Amino acid sequence: MGRAASAILLAGTAATAAMLAGCGMPAAPQPPSLKLPNPVDDLAAVRTGDEVTLTWTMPRRDTDKVALKGQIAALICRRESLATQCATAATLDLLPAAEGRFSETLPHVLSSGAPRELEYHVELFNRRGRSAGLSNAATVLAGEAPAPIDGLDVEIRKDGVVLSWTPGPPQPFPTQVRLKRTLLTPAAKPQTQGPLPAPSEPTEVNLLVPESGVHGRALDNSVRFGETYAYRAQRITRASVNGKTLELDGPLSAPVRIDAENIFPPGVPTGLAAVVTPAANGVGPAIDLSWQPGTEADIAGYAVYRREGGGPWQRISPIQPVVGPGFHDPNVQPGRTYDYAVSAIGQNGRESARSEPAEETVPEP
Repeated sequence: MGRAASAILLAGTAATAAMLAGCGMPAAPQPPSLKLPNPVDDLAAVRTGDEVTLTWTMPRRDTDKVALKGQIAALICRRESLATQCATAATLDLLPAAEGRFSETLPHVLSSGAPRELEYHVELFNRRGRSAGLSNAATVLAGEAPAPIDGLDVEIRKDGVVLSWTPGPPQPFPTQVRLKRTLLTPAAKPQTQGPLPAPSEPTEVNLLVPESGVHGRALDNSVRFGETYAYRAQRITRASVNGKTLELDGPLSAPVRIDAENIFPPGVPTGLAAVVTPAANGVGPAIDLSWQPGTEADIAGYAVYRREGGGPWQRISPIQPVVGPGFHDPNVQPGRTYDYAVSAIGQNGRESARSEPAEETVPEP
């Protein structure tokens, strides 16, 4: 056979192979799609008192990466750590990509007794009732919750907000008290000029304090004067179950509100000393005063008082507060004895009590 015939034969063989590959030979069989939604993987659970709240995100697509349409059946179940079956708590119908949420009040059998692990799952189903499998486990503690906080009260003081409550009954497990503080006043607008503003205050703050059986009391010294706050309180206990430390929270108290107004004067100045300067070079005698400066940030200045011979105190400093911790009194007479006292004045206009007096006598010429 010549070269031309060989080329024609090879071309025909290649064309036949191409035809067979394109439409003649069937591919390997594929399993039918079950159209199952992707399982939930972000289930979270929180227990407060006897109520458990679950949150999760519904899937957008099925296991074939096809967008889900219509409502999806979801089953909520729970089981204790030693149980083999997940007992149904509720069934819901939710849309794809929706924010799932479910709350329930625990039955008495789960809200009493010693702390123990309680596991929740969400199970999704397709339209034919086929399960996508259980979600991740979200765990809380079953058992008796700590007693509620009663009689929560607040009082503003110079060093912060004092909170008090009625001591609770003896608890089966050691408890602490969580104080939830909420800032009610709106945040100040940021400054565009001038010095840097103070850091913004967080809206929500949690304070954890130990509780004794004798009294319920705590001090929140991180408040800012001029703001308004609301406080709620709850007892909490922690238990180690299967190597994990879990928290069981009691119910939250009703909120109490307080305006943190600065109605307090500064501290009383200390260390007042008086030193006479004799007359010299045609200048009459004087008495110079000095004292320890206050450390409080809200001090606007000081007021200076003088009395003579046990008479009434009279202010001898100007109406505007003296800025520094010192004062010069040139209005004195030889041979007389004077008592001096100093008070501190806050930026809110409040004045402290007078200091311990200092006595000085101007000598005769």
